[in-house]
Amino acid sequence: QVQLVESGGGLVQAGGSLRLSCAASERTFSRYAMGWLRQAPGKEREFVAAMSWSGGSTYYTDSVKGRFTISRDNAKNTVYLQMNSLKPEDTAVYYCAASGVLAGTRLPYEYHYWGQGAQVTVSS
Repeated sequence: QVQLVESGGGLVQAGGSLRLSCAASERTFSRYAMGWLRQAPGKEREFVAAMSWSGGSTYYTDSVKGRFTISRDNAKNTVYLQMNSLKPEDTAVYYCAASGVLAGTRLPYEYHYWGQGAQVTVSS
């Protein structure tokens, strides 16, 4: 079982940046595709970004393209989400998740392991 722990959330003004980190407990971390999903108050959880197990493929939801970057360091069992030019509508709890769909996936139900979430609040 993979345990995931997010860090790096917080409060930032619109236009600012944050970097989320997600550390995995499992040495087989490199065998999973990784993703970031978010859930705003009163809304369903939605896909944000994903990266294949090798790091060769990345996917983003349209609203964050050009602003967010997902990356991974398999030697450190860690995945990152660099968030730039943040907007108030990016405010949400951000979840790191691992999927056995090695190419990466946009579908929340294809993620098998989840972190506890990190709050990101963007003020206007």
